[in-house]
Amino acid sequence: MDPQFQTLLCSQAEGSILFGNTPRRLAVGVGFVLTLLAFQRPFRVYRSLEPYDDVVLPSDYQEKTEWIFARLMYPQHPNARFGRTFWHFDWHDGGTSWSQDYPRADRHFAQAVRRLTRIHTRSVEQPVNLDDGDDVYGYPWLCAGEMGDWKLTRGQASKLRDYLLRGGFLMLDDFWGTEEWDRFEESMQMVFPDRAIQELPDREAMFHTVYDLDDRYQIPGEWALRQHRMYRNDGSVAHWRGIYDDRGRVMVAMSFNSDIGDSWEWADDPRYPEKYSALGIRIGVNYVVYAMTH
Repeated sequence: MDPQFQTLLCSQAEGSILFGNTPRRLAVGVGFVLTLLAFQRPFRVYRSLEPYDDVVLPSDYQEKTEWIFARLMYPQHPNARFGRTFWHFDWHDGGTSWSQDYPRADRHFAQAVRRLTRIHTRSVEQPVNLDDGDDVYGYPWLCAGEMGDWKLTRGQASKLRDYLLRGGFLMLDDFWGTEEWDRFEESMQMVFPDRAIQELPDREAMFHTVYDLDDRYQIPGEWALRQHRMYRNDGSVAHWRGIYDDRGRVMVAMSFNSDIGDSWEWADDPRYPEKYSALGIRIGVNYVVYAMTH
């Protein structure tokens, strides 16, 4: 593990109710875990949108665990930010917007979950295609980025709605400004035409599951810092939004006008400020624990 990343994770451990040898342990029923494992497809790797050449496959990538970082695959919107450049890639094979930050962000965050909680966590991610039968139901937590670029089919929207209403959780990240929000909402409205997207209050349980996160600030992407700015388009204000089920559980959590994925992806790079990775990792840990316990 990179020394800077190890130091960052050690700093996050203070105050975590799930860290180390504390007696409080997140309990996941054996029967539930076995049910998930029955659905899960074998580990698979796709082309990344990122120009990676240094992502090494860990030796324990086939380990059967309680929790896996599940990344949602999705078709590209015709007006996607990366659509004109990467139009010749088939989203089924990767190389399109769903694979932004993948797999470095996924694996760095998996390391964080292993280090900061006692959740039995796999070291590698799992891309999940909603068209692959019942595969999505094997993962209680899904993450997706570049949400201004997704364009779900009606069948995919229906499957995602069913997954969420059955108790699944979806974290959405890295979309900026009015134009990208409007493209995002096209598909989100198909998933939940009857449920409002709401601003999440500071008192929301998800912000206090492990860490108290009343002080949430905008998390810029590495791309923004290279260009000496904090945001793109008109996305100058960070929003924390969500969709609730009928019992008041957050099913969909949205970090709008922030790039939490980059805070994971670049957590081991000294050029990316620690304060952003620190918050991004804490947010992610809270969301995972919330999803696993609600």
